[in-house]
Amino acid sequence: MIREALSASVDALRAAGVEDPRLDAELLLAEATGWERAYLASHPEAEIPPPAARRFGEMVRRRLRREPVAYILGRRGFRHIELAVDPRVLIPRPETELLVELALELRPGSVLDLGTGSGAISLAIASEMPECELTATDTSARALEVARANAGRLGLAERVRFLKGSLPPEERFDLVVANLPYVAEADWPSLQPEVTEWEPREALLAGPDGLDAFRAVISAAPAVASVIGLEVGEGQAEAVGELLIEAGFGAIEARADLAGIDRVVVGRR
Repeated sequence: MIREALSASVDALRAAGVEDPRLDAELLLAEATGWERAYLASHPEAEIPPPAARRFGEMVRRRLRREPVAYILGRRGFRHIELAVDPRVLIPRPETELLVELALELRPGSVLDLGTGSGAISLAIASEMPECELTATDTSARALEVARANAGRLGLAERVRFLKGSLPPEERFDLVVANLPYVAEADWPSLQPEVTEWEPREALLAGPDGLDAFRAVISAAPAVASVIGLEVGEGQAEAVGELLIEAGFGAIEARADLAGIDRVVVGRR
């Protein structure tokens, strides 16, 4: 029954060091059964059909190996859209929505999404700003496969131009947004196994101080961007702001996420 299945899985997940075992167990059981979480809560005595029970058991075993729930489910919500995700791309985080909010505030005519990954930023902007011209790039061909598939599934394939690489040569954009790699090598061992063992390392690590990707992009950005918005790691906002100033950007601004951490740095030319 539901109560027993959840109780056993929560205990196992907690013992494995999973951060929120109850939520994860409920999400996996809802997926396995096709029942809403509200139904699980209101019908704890309900029997789980054997095929669903087997599927749930396999999902829990995957989670015990610290595979992220989003990869197990194969999807992640981001603003008003749902994206397919797998280990080819980073799992979109809520703080990245700050870059979409920046675009909605500025209402640019053209946007470049650098390092698009699953396509989260560009596809969210496309869904909320139909008048905007969007280009999304990534150095990973595997990530672009995911992004293009998401665009097609969301009916936005004609709205976003996907390109392999980084900054398109000889093009200018009203706004450049980027969630670049920003994890310092020394910080890697302290991250959760969900990150270090499952998410793409190349989309996370950025040299000894975590700033290598910023240096590479910012040095070339003045020829491309009128305004640039960069998601940064905790404690990196000041250093990234200085890099922007050195490159000729002014009116540097840091925007905090819901935890009060300066998460996005904006520079204007």
